[in-house]
Amino acid sequence: MSNLSQQKVAFVGLGVMGFPMAGHLQQKGEQVCVYNRTQHKALDWVAQYGGRSAATPAEAAAGADLVILCVGNDDDVRSVVYGEQGVLATMSPGSLLIDHTTASADLARELALACKEKGIGFLDAPVSGGQAGAQNGLLTIMLGGEEADFAKAEATLMKYARSARLLGAAGSGQLTKMVNQICIAGVVQGLAEAMHFAQQAGLDGQAVLDTISKGAAQSWQMENRGSTMLQGKYDFGFAVDWMRKDLAITLNEARHNGATLPLTALVDQFYAQVQAMGGGRWDTSSLLTVLQRKG
Repeated sequence: MSNLSQQKVAFVGLGVMGFPMAGHLQQKGEQVCVYNRTQHKALDWVAQYGGRSAATPAEAAAGADLVILCVGNDDDVRSVVYGEQGVLATMSPGSLLIDHTTASADLARELALACKEKGIGFLDAPVSGGQAGAQNGLLTIMLGGEEADFAKAEATLMKYARSARLLGAAGSGQLTKMVNQICIAGVVQGLAEAMHFAQQAGLDGQAVLDTISKGAAQSWQMENRGSTMLQGKYDFGFAVDWMRKDLAITLNEARHNGATLPLTALVDQFYAQVQAMGGGRWDTSSLLTVLQRKG
């Protein structure tokens, strides 16, 4: 691979996460070429950060030391990896493919095998921290793959992360992200019910939050979403549509590994009700709206 301070990086997928993540790499010394399905986003990125854009994933990946993906789902990943225009068509032996997409563990294992056949390394690397974490370079990255590949990638990943940890073989990063989403779903539902109870009891919700956030009930969700929940503000953050995608992956994995997730399944159905209310793009903290409607 190239000198660590001058790596050639292809970044595929410039959504609300990928756009700033690729920007951190360019600003911190990497030579970045971007691809996005909607070309104007790639042009906007180049205008803001410099670097280059490519017309296809294959063109972006040609000559790259690292190829990084951050797209929507399993099918989106396959569409930019395989075929004549996919990144594997031009990646060189010894290069490394990193997938930040929250996708299935089965896809991660599939990609690891496809890369191995071509002498290419692979890491599944879903992230947590949301849009703010991406913009501020403070993401948590959960990785699956080989230790040697992680060692090659770690310095680059830390240019937009506060934590990056290898958790096992290919698929382990995706499985850990599923654990992460299970925890979030339960905590947000608990917070929504607590705020609903406070409102129904006639309490000053903000005063309650200020008080209980100093004790054992404190959580990231309480600190970052409690006040906006009380204000009914949901037009930001991690969308319900995205959470339902993640929970579908999680519940499907649970059916295969025998895990019992009754609370996660229930919260997933509450999110379906939010979608039915037109809140598919609302933040996940919008679970409170379901309770308020029933009340």
